[in-house]
Amino acid sequence: MEQEGLIELLLEKNKQLSYEQAQVWVELLWDDFETTYAKAGYEYQGRQLTEKIVRQMIENYGENLHEFVAKNPKYKHLLK
Repeated sequence: MEQEGLIELLLEKNKQLSYEQAQVWVELLWDDFETTYAKAGYEYQGRQLTEKIVRQMIENYGENLHEFVAKNPKYKHLLK
């Protein structure tokens, strides 16, 4: 499934987002998890783990992601 499937899932969860915004969100979540995981010193577990974690984030918070920008304007330029 990977990122394209995650974009579709996010669009199902959050009708406020455009396709492009959902794509940016998935890329941000994906990169953030992999970067944080690496900085913590964990060995890379593969794309499957990243997909699982990003899927969980979308399932839990996807319907509210559009509210994040309102509270954190420094990300606004990424999600226009």
